[in-house]
Amino acid sequence: MTGMLMTAEFWVAVAFVIFGGIVWKVGGFGMMTKGLDGRAKRVRHELDEAKRLREEAAAVLADYKRRRTEAERDAERIVADAHEEAKRIDAEGHVRLEDYIARRTRSAEQKIAQAEAQAAAQVRAAAADAAVKVSETILRERLQGQTAQDLVKSSLGEVKTRLQA
Repeated sequence: MTGMLMTAEFWVAVAFVIFGGIVWKVGGFGMMTKGLDGRAKRVRHELDEAKRLREEAAAVLADYKRRRTEAERDAERIVADAHEEAKRIDAEGHVRLEDYIARRTRSAEQKIAQAEAQAAAQVRAAAADAAVKVSETILRERLQGQTAQDLVKSSLGEVKTRLQA
């Protein structure tokens, strides 16, 4: 046994036991366990916080996916509405163009009819003038005197107004 008292390992063990007794007496073990418990609480709190953040991130992701789906549906609806609006505007444009062409055609036909009527009136007036001049010349050659001249003028005026009407 004395041999055992002389070994270094024995004295290290004794010192360790004394050190353990002092630490226990001072409350070191309690502080170590409290420290470890505090660290465990912090780790547990951090894990809970990480879990909460993960759940929030999952909720945000789900919300983002839902909004993206809604936005895609809205975009499809907007595109479909735009196509319908374009078709409607195109149809209105065709109707307006056809109406415009019809009005322009009627207007042109009326102008042509007026020009024809005006040309016919001018031809009748020119024919009346020519007939009056020819008649005047013929009557002057055949009739003589002032009475004949008065008769020719009144008759020619009457013929001219009738031909122009």
